Amino acid sequence: MKEYTKRRNLNRGYMKLEVWNDAIAQFKYAYKLVNSISNLDYKLKSQIIDSAQSISSNISEGYGRKSINEYLYFLNISLGSSAELLTRVIGLKEIELLSENDFEEFDKKHYEVENKLLGLVKSLQTKQQNGSWDNQIHEPEIEYGTP
Repeated sequence: MKEYTKRRNLNRGYMKLEVWNDAIAQFKYAYKLVNSISNLDYKLKSQIIDSAQSISSNISEGYGRKSINEYLYFLNISLGSSAELLTRVIGLKEIELLSENDFEEFDKKHYEVENKLLGLVKSLQTKQQNGSWDNQIHEPEIEYGTP
């Protein structure tokens, strides 16, 4: 896991999630991929980058909400963004702006993120159904605002 910041608290716990880290890596890959296509129009490039970034953003936003219903809501938005991202990249392949090899590499990364996201949703739904979700903040007393 890459260290993005030295500062830790409970609300930043999403940075420990494999799916969030993989979604960040997928965003980075998608960003480089679309910027390597010289004749890709700005709007489509922006939509692809936005949908890729939306996946990790919604994982973190849901995590920060602390309510199981809100967390699942934002994870479902992430799944929708994931479907949008794949659809747009399939479109690039279909209009021959993306090679088969580049598409295959993207699809492998995307499939991994998508399956981990589905697994997280399923795990949280199980906790929701059996009542084992804990809304309480369990964190040692620390002085906030210190680096």
